[in-house]
Amino acid sequence: MSDTTGDYVYDEESGEWLSPEEAAARSAGPEVLDAVGNVLADGDAVTLIKDLKVKGAGQTLKRGTLIKSIRLTGDAQEIDCKHDGIKGLVLRAEFVKKRSGGQ
Repeated sequence: MSDTTGDYVYDEESGEWLSPEEAAARSAGPEVLDAVGNVLADGDAVTLIKDLKVKGAGQTLKRGTLIKSIRLTGDAQEIDCKHDGIKGLVLRAEFVKKRSGGQ
């Protein structure tokens, strides 16, 4: 999106003029939902809802494991996260639940 006229933004991909709200919604990417339907955002903390074997790491993450500070990947089903000893951990959103309250 490059050209702006008044309150509208020209979307080069679609060839349409969009309001600032529509432009922000399109650039934000897909909405990512956890296993129970909560909307996830960058920086959220989540817990695992089932035991998961981690390919290549030779370990299993147990149900209830807390994952802090997730990042969205642009895919509606995947989140990028860090956990002790595991680099490049990508989890499916269907296996996590957003942690309520403080992180």
